[in-house]
Amino acid sequence: MKDRQDLTVVTTDSFDTASLSSGYDSPISPLENGDKPNLEHLARQRPAVFRTTLLETSFVTAVVLSLMMSEYFTSGFNIILPSLAQSIDLPEDARTWPTAVPNLAAAALLLPFARLCNIIGARRVFIIGHAWLLSWSVVSGFATDHIILIVCRAMQGVGFAAFLPAGMSLLGQVYRPGPRKNLIYSIYGAFACLGFYFGIVVAALTTEYISWKWYFWTGAIFEFATIVFGLLAIPRNLQDQQASAHMDWLGLTTIVPCLALLIFAFTEGSQAPQGWATPYVLVTLILGIVFLAAAVYSQGWASSQPLVPNVIFRIRYMKRLLASMTCFFGVCALFLLYTSLYIQDVLKVSPILAAAWYAPMLAGSIILAVMGSMILHLLASEILLFLAGTAFLFSVLLFAIIPATYQSATPVAYWAYIFPAMCCGTLGIDLAFNVMNIFITTAMPKRDQAAVGALTNTLIYLGSSFWLSISELVVSTARNWKADHFPLVDQYKTSFWLGVGLTGFAMCLAITLRMGTASADLTSDEKETLVEID
Repeated sequence: MKDRQDLTVVTTDSFDTASLSSGYDSPISPLENGDKPNLEHLARQRPAVFRTTLLETSFVTAVVLSLMMSEYFTSGFNIILPSLAQSIDLPEDARTWPTAVPNLAAAALLLPFARLCNIIGARRVFIIGHAWLLSWSVVSGFATDHIILIVCRAMQGVGFAAFLPAGMSLLGQVYRPGPRKNLIYSIYGAFACLGFYFGIVVAALTTEYISWKWYFWTGAIFEFATIVFGLLAIPRNLQDQQASAHMDWLGLTTIVPCLALLIFAFTEGSQAPQGWATPYVLVTLILGIVFLAAAVYSQGWASSQPLVPNVIFRIRYMKRLLASMTCFFGVCALFLLYTSLYIQDVLKVSPILAAAWYAPMLAGSIILAVMGSMILHLLASEILLFLAGTAFLFSVLLFAIIPATYQSATPVAYWAYIFPAMCCGTLGIDLAFNVMNIFITTAMPKRDQAAVGALTNTLIYLGSSFWLSISELVVSTARNWKADHFPLVDQYKTSFWLGVGLTGFAMCLAITLRMGTASADLTSDEKETLVEID
């Protein structure tokens, strides 16, 4: 492996910064008296690429809608699945595939699309990705059998893989470190919860009153709005195309099959007839590990322009941050899946009432979006991560300790356990997501913003699928051990207790980090320029 040393943070005290820019090629603001920039002022003002506040608002709307729609098409599908399965005669053993295949396709292709952002520009990839998702969302509503449905869902995942890293790249290029960036990223994170909740509500309403088809077509309408906002507001002069950039074909041919095989094995390991002992699960897992070794070699030694930038692992605390985030995203996946199952299967709550029970996540995400700009530059990132971990801990712990006497929807069960768990869940999700994105995008130069977006989203998909599979493995092992004395409610609570332990491990990693605050600072590109000048 190439020699790697911790990157040193460059401060403004050592350099003349009279000619610095915002992190893209054109200056974003004149510098006071031709001397050091007023970083706090620069970090709060509207980026110069937007002539008006309306343009900036439209730009932010386009990018946050992209994250919202990826969550929309993930969360709501489980709600429409029973009605859809009956409509198209979806076989019981094929029901996991339409749910899992979008995430599999997205996770496998995120990094190649991130490189495409460097080659043709993030704006083009963003628009193309949404146009692709819109098209296949329309087609999904006309699906007549499970093969067509699975293909459509896989193609939706390709759209996710295109616009998610492109959206992160656009935000990372436009906003410099400081309060304004913190606010925008807080809003961005809030729309993940909003999309999750919106997907559940639309799915419940369309299934109850119209048809499951309108779940897809409603999403297509919002996709059209996203494209319009993007075309009108995303700056054309970001100059993010790199003439020297090229596709890392060696990385593509190792990383894509590696991620696809591993996520397939993790997903199928709990669903296959013989579990992890099923031959095709073992074969795909072994092949995935082989391709993983090949991917590590290609990215560390063989590729001249690796899809995963080597510099990201030289940033201090980055490895521990990524490890803790993988665990937090696993807890998030456990929370979202098993709370919905517990609410519907144990408490026997209708889909519409279940959607109402998730309302605190929507309200909490909006409140946190506003508060984020006020606290992210004041509190150290490790403190925020500890708060996120504490919130995650209580979100799963409260479900794990619901008394067995509450086997139906009662006001006491909701207000004493479920409501505070939902509040804690959204606090954990938003804080962890925002701290990770702000820290990593601030630490990386403009040219690597798309790769950073791809890497963080890959961690979300990989961490979620891995820990969900571990949960199913733990539950199935306990079920076999206890034979007929392991009711459904105890199976779900076992998964919640796994989430408690996983959160504790992630918090142990988080408290060792010393990342500082997300305050006004030079961009990574400016620091590189200063080092060259010195």
